[in-house]
Amino acid sequence: MGIFSRFADIVNANINAMLDGAEDPAKMIRLIIQEMEETLVELRSSCARLLADKKTLQRRSKLVQDEALQWQDKARLALSKDREDLARAALAEKAEAEQAVAAFELELQSIDEQLAGLEDEVSQLQARLDEAKARQQELTRRSATAEQRLRAKKQLHERKVDNTLNKFELFQRRLDELEGKVESYELGKRDLAQEIEELGKDDELSRELERLKKEMQDQ
Repeated sequence: MGIFSRFADIVNANINAMLDGAEDPAKMIRLIIQEMEETLVELRSSCARLLADKKTLQRRSKLVQDEALQWQDKARLALSKDREDLARAALAEKAEAEQAVAAFELELQSIDEQLAGLEDEVSQLQARLDEAKARQQELTRRSATAEQRLRAKKQLHERKVDNTLNKFELFQRRLDELEGKVESYELGKRDLAQEIEELGKDDELSRELERLKKEMQDQ
């Protein structure tokens, strides 16, 4: 793609639409800026070449203009010496030199028109580049803000989770304490029941002992 085709595409492109349709807007804006900067360098290089050509043509035109004046002086000198033939030849050389000067002027006019067009294109492209860089800064700020909000939400979420877990642990601890109290009461009840059962066993032994004594007395 030529430089001017790329320039037309860039100037006519809708940067916002390109970014909205991109999967990675940050990457897309970097590519857009890179393309603009490269095209801007080429446009300015073209301007530099045209300016160099203009200076060369101006220098050559000045030399030919001086040459035309010299041929005119030679024609006058020839006429002063009654050499009309030489004067005619000198004037012919002068006319040829003036034609060359006219051709140089046309080339210089063409270069000036091209430079004016390039300067306008550089101005337009620079404006688009500034717009793209402004969008890049906006995207950078939005990205940084989004990351900060995400970190803040993540920290808040982690704190909520920690608080929830701490509350759950506290609840479990209280439940364990309550169950422990209940078990302690049950443990006391079991000890009492055992004592009562043992008392019953003592009475049975006593009765068995009395029965045995009575049997022995009867004998």
